[in-house]
Amino acid sequence: MTANARAPRGRWIEGWDPENEDLWESSGKHVARRNLIFSIISEHIGFSVWSIWSVLVLFMGPDIGLPFTASEKFLLVITPNLVGALLRLPYAAAVTRFGGRNWTIFSAVLLVVPAGLAFHFVQQPGTPLWVFMLIAATAGVGGGNFASSMTNITIFFPQRLQGWALGLNAGGGNIGVATIQVVGLLVIAFAGNTHPSYVAAIYLPLIAISAVCAALFMDNVDAIKAKPGALAEACRSKHTWWISLLYVGTFGSFIGFSFAFGLVLQTEFDFTPLQAASWTFLGPLVGSLSRPLGGWLADRVGGARVTLWNFVLMAVGVAVLLVASAQGSFGLYVTAFIALFLLTGLGNGSTYKMIPAVYAKEAEDEVTSGGEAVAAFAKARRLSGAVIGIAGAIGALGGVGINLAFRSSYGGAAGNGDAALMVFLAYYVVCVLVTWAVYLRGALKPGQAPAAVPEKPTAEAGRA
Repeated sequence: MTANARAPRGRWIEGWDPENEDLWESSGKHVARRNLIFSIISEHIGFSVWSIWSVLVLFMGPDIGLPFTASEKFLLVITPNLVGALLRLPYAAAVTRFGGRNWTIFSAVLLVVPAGLAFHFVQQPGTPLWVFMLIAATAGVGGGNFASSMTNITIFFPQRLQGWALGLNAGGGNIGVATIQVVGLLVIAFAGNTHPSYVAAIYLPLIAISAVCAALFMDNVDAIKAKPGALAEACRSKHTWWISLLYVGTFGSFIGFSFAFGLVLQTEFDFTPLQAASWTFLGPLVGSLSRPLGGWLADRVGGARVTLWNFVLMAVGVAVLLVASAQGSFGLYVTAFIALFLLTGLGNGSTYKMIPAVYAKEAEDEVTSGGEAVAAFAKARRLSGAVIGIAGAIGALGGVGINLAFRSSYGGAAGNGDAALMVFLAYYVVCVLVTWAVYLRGALKPGQAPAAVPEKPTAEAGRA
């Protein structure tokens, strides 16, 4: 069966080859875009459920019989972040085993568990913290959706368009964080701050819709199947670890700030739930919308160049936050924080674009040295898919670090977030130095399109 044909019996497409220009123009791009649209929908709902506790903790207080401290609330937002990060590797591997469409359906249905448990328990006065931590842990399945979705979508698009496609897919998913925070704001505004279960209730039918859409409109692709050992092969590549370090700084910052922003405003400025919710959605919204822009810029001027200057500006943004904190300036603090969200989105897009570009450049060099083209680019695609999963998992752990740093900083003697901000500033400086030393100082400059891509038979390359 070719990409031109319908795919009954589980909707498997065989012989998928996005680098084949004739196939791409005749039908491939339409298949790819359809899968991208419904992948975004599923990932969007997954991100919303993953970050649901960043909203629910804003409701928790004496009014609903859950008088948890700020430190305890930070634990509730750290827990799904940690579980989601750990699930990213098995989720990415699951796509290569079961198929993108099949796994998207399953992972969407699984979201009923955290949403249903939150709906049932979140308004029960006197429920102990450990019960909520277990329920919050189940929300981590929404974080795993990102890795499986990105691994799946990578294979649908030619290398020259992967920055754009991955940016749209990730940005559309990331915006789920902002969406659920808007839902929380609307619930507080119209129903008051004593009905957190309404937030979870709204998402139960949306989860069902996303699963049905995946079943009806998505495809499995034979090219997504990976040979055994792809993960181990990726672990032996130095670029896996350099890019993961950079992705901790971009995506780790995005998801960590997204989960913590409301609590930071409540703690830093003694905000009410309504006041905090009125601002928290803006940061994740801006960061999500800027991610495709980061991929687009990387497609044109190079992922490493965009990433380098992005980290420079992120360091400046944290310095401004420190000044705003010292002055007690809410306006400057929120402006700097939202600017940081913007930069995390740009950096997410540019860093992820570096992954296929790095390995495409290595394949190009291998061909130039006399290597066999199909095998070289097969290896590049195989490594790209594996590294996307690894970097996504490690990057999400950065969000855990962000929240642990805030929890420790606000629980310290100073009672503010300055100590955490100093740690973030130091990390961004390290990322600037790594990006320059590894990817801009030497001959390898990722983000540039490969000079040669084998025209045939890349379906074999994809299957690797």
